[in-house]
Amino acid sequence: MVKILIDQNLKQVNPNIVLGVVQASIAVEKHNSALWREIEKITAEASRRYALESLPDVPEIKAVRSTYKALGKEPSRYRGSAEALLRRIVQGKGMYKVNNIVDINNLVSIKTVHPVGSYDLGRLSGQILFRIGTAGEAYKGIGKEIINVAELPVFADQDGAYGSPTSDSERAMITENTKEILLVVISFSGNNKLQSDLNEAVDLLEKFAGAVNVQQMIVT
Repeated sequence: MVKILIDQNLKQVNPNIVLGVVQASIAVEKHNSALWREIEKITAEASRRYALESLPDVPEIKAVRSTYKALGKEPSRYRGSAEALLRRIVQGKGMYKVNNIVDINNLVSIKTVHPVGSYDLGRLSGQILFRIGTAGEAYKGIGKEIINVAELPVFADQDGAYGSPTSDSERAMITENTKEILLVVISFSGNNKLQSDLNEAVDLLEKFAGAVNVQQMIVT
């Protein structure tokens, strides 16, 4: 399994950061009707459960916002992906339809209330480090222009940063050619329930993406 570490400088900002990682071979498809029925059920539940004004006080979201603030980032400008997804749902905008892997990724994020990232392992090289973005560091975002990731928590391989809990890069994004992925549940609030969250992610990948050769680990 690929080696992933959390940089100590980031752990000093928030000692509770923990990563739940799934590595698996999968089959990408544009749309899965059964998966989307599950997504519609969960988004309906989320829209009833949460209110826009109280989202910043949800413990998992609050932990992300506190970490970003400690890094010097305005949490209302740089939102964790779980908060951004839940805001869309509460506002009645629904979820994006991308492909089964990205849709599973977003479903796991909604259910766990943690940022979740899924990456094409074939586009990554060497050891992966979850660290603080450096001055001037940036990448081309998915469907976006160049994103400045300085002072944001970022995932980086030997070629540099490729993802963050806010917005990921085009370099490691899931495409129809992706054969093996890393799915990472990013908890800023400790290890509570993370193993069960990982097990649920694996179940979804096996059910809706034909996942095989599945490995998982928790990085502290």
